Amino acid sequence: MFIDTLLIGISSGAIYSLMALALVLVWRSTRVVNFAQSGQAVLSTYIGYEICLHTHNYWISLPLAIFAGAIVGSLVDLLFMRLLISRAKSGPIAEIAPVIATLGLLGLIQSFIGLVWGNTFQQYPSPLSGKGFTFGSHVIPFSPQNLFIVIASAAVLAIFGIIFKYTDLGLALRAASFQPEIAQLAGVRVSRVRNIGWAFAGAAGAVAGAVITPTSTLSPNSLDLLFVSGFIAAVIGGLDSLVGAVVGGLVLGIGFSFILQYIGGSVTFLVGFVILMVVLLIRPQGIFGHKVNRRA
Repeated sequence: MFIDTLLIGISSGAIYSLMALALVLVWRSTRVVNFAQSGQAVLSTYIGYEICLHTHNYWISLPLAIFAGAIVGSLVDLLFMRLLISRAKSGPIAEIAPVIATLGLLGLIQSFIGLVWGNTFQQYPSPLSGKGFTFGSHVIPFSPQNLFIVIASAAVLAIFGIIFKYTDLGLALRAASFQPEIAQLAGVRVSRVRNIGWAFAGAAGAVAGAVITPTSTLSPNSLDLLFVSGFIAAVIGGLDSLVGAVVGGLVLGIGFSFILQYIGGSVTFLVGFVILMVVLLIRPQGIFGHKVNRRA
């Protein structure tokens, strides 16, 4: 029972980690918490769903959905956030205006999805079996689809970890976020680099939507709860840390799994917010966050 519950938690935590990674990627490149991330992820998932229906091949739709997610993220920055930030730069609510705007953008995206695809629940074809692996006479609640979710999450973490730590692009993304004026003087094209950050976040969100939706259903609001869990995970781990996003997601997923198994589902999200409050009281920057004064 303990191992079964742990495996369920790891699978759920991997998905939370992907959404948390998307939030961290936007934060690290722009210092904005993107509350429209779930809407962007759902939109790219619908695009992948449409491609899957026409090609009858999930493995063709997956990379195209990820590419669509990157394009959506890039367009959100180019057509919406960049103009807003430039106009609100000197206003009294300059720091929170982009955050408030992303909430409005979420509603717009979900309304657009409802107009195009409707509000009924759709079933995204699953590429792998949802039946648990069998060991002897015991069937564990961990299927090939769950294993794929964990592998996809690990791959996304590895790719972005390498980019941020070992490439010039990663250095430029950090510089454009923390000290944009100095970065620009050093030759970094800040606006282009930040746009890449938005595209990366859109791609990460698309992965989350495309790998989790086959285990449930697809609707304009289907990833809202996932976003809430991803946000909690990102804050717990630290909005500055890719590793923190993954650790936060796993902590939350495993914690939810044990609470659901041994206490009940009625208090699951309540405990999640309690964990968030405790972490913020003890370590406001998150478990892996850096307590450094930085300018957006």
